[in-house]
Amino acid sequence: MRLTKLEKKIIYELSGDLPVTINPYEIIAQKLGISESILLKKIKEFKKKELIRRFGATLAHRMAGFSANSMAVWYVPEERAREVGRIMAGFPQVSHCYERPLSPEWHYNLYTMLHTKSRESCRKIAQEISRKTGIKDYRLLYSTKEFKKTSMRYFNEDT
Repeated sequence: MRLTKLEKKIIYELSGDLPVTINPYEIIAQKLGISESILLKKIKEFKKKELIRRFGATLAHRMAGFSANSMAVWYVPEERAREVGRIMAGFPQVSHCYERPLSPEWHYNLYTMLHTKSRESCRKIAQEISRKTGIKDYRLLYSTKEFKKTSMRYFNEDT
């Protein structure tokens, strides 16, 4: 699918932060020099063509009180990875759940990002995940500093 310059500009604007207002699409449309109805029509078209799968919001978790965040790394036998991954992903405290290849230097293959209000609650959630899945080989890696956290931007302002 070849995108027009306008379509690339729309995607660029949508991949950034939405304006915090009651009418964010109106603001974006004005910036693009088009009507809000044209913008919404394009968004629906992108969605139908699966160019856009979903819209999401990113919570500034530390500002919201979720100061204990841990990447839990798990060793899961390959034949159980899909089953266990689905169980882990079902926990509301898990925002990300990924499988990655094993390596000789690092034998963990499933990764879950846990967001809670204390290290103790991270530990308890990990224990509950372990109990529910039967996976006992895991570690909790806590963040010490956040250097960058942004959404992916596609194209550029000039396109």
